[in-house]
Amino acid sequence: MRQRVASTLAVAGAAIGAAVAAAAPLQAQGTALAMLDRLDRGDWEMRVRGEDGGTRRICLGTGRELIQLRHPSTACKRIVVNDGESEVTVQYTCPGQGWGRTHIRRETARLVQIDSQGIANGLPFSFAAEARRVGGCAG
Repeated sequence: MRQRVASTLAVAGAAIGAAVAAAAPLQAQGTALAMLDRLDRGDWEMRVRGEDGGTRRICLGTGRELIQLRHPSTACKRIVVNDGESEVTVQYTCPGQGWGRTHIRRETARLVQIDSQGIANGLPFSFAAEARRVGGCAG
């Protein structure tokens, strides 16, 4: 009986050790979309390039608000296509609302380049923009 318990504990210990070893690379990778988390919080001004042009303000809390600019506050399923140190690409689908694919490149913690395209309200969209922090969010 003692030998069976010792054998069972040895197998369990080996399984736990293997699980910890397998998880180590995942911990080293860090949080998904960590680049967006490192952007400065506050009020950001986004300048859209092209014919429509114009500027828009957005209060950035996490940086992840930049992913779904044409589908704000919509529950969407996201797939991270690229999760790099200075750029991310995310594709998302919003049931009944459309979809999008957004690429964000970080120049500094206060300046990013955004390219996004997809379908919103049944119509295609595509835009390129530069966004920069301009101050604190209005209360």
